[in-house]
Amino acid sequence: MNETMVCAVGRVATQPVYREMASGPSARFRLAVTARYWDREKNMWTDGHTNFFTVWANRQLATNTAASLTVGEPVIVQGRLKVRTDVREGQSWTSADIDAVAIGHDLAWGTSAFRRGGKPETAPVPTQLEPNWETPQEGSSEPTGAPAQQPPEPAVLT
Repeated sequence: MNETMVCAVGRVATQPVYREMASGPSARFRLAVTARYWDREKNMWTDGHTNFFTVWANRQLATNTAASLTVGEPVIVQGRLKVRTDVREGQSWTSADIDAVAIGHDLAWGTSAFRRGGKPETAPVPTQLEPNWETPQEGSSEPTGAPAQQPPEPAVLT
């Protein structure tokens, strides 16, 4: 299927709205994307036209979006572009939506600390240690595939 994938860099224009739907969590917010260009006459950067997109996030992306984004923050959104034309009260309206696949802070403007979100269901903890897949050193009696050794305790300086 042919889809138009876009990557939009802009700022969060509205606080994300989170909803629990029958199909799972959903969140939406408006994204403002302003073109900037170098004005040779003024010898400075100038803001151009601002485009607004409604960004839709679903499932875990919706939960993380609602918990992570606030108005004014710089973000990068990747997803499917959907342009719709609608007639309301005799007037034609066009809207541009992005069905998001990935959303993140734009680190060109600041720092961000990643925290893994809580998983909806807990995964079983493995009872067996991960095998050591490295080739044994010459003279070592440890065969390939033997259980990995636990790292030594850190030394305490006194």
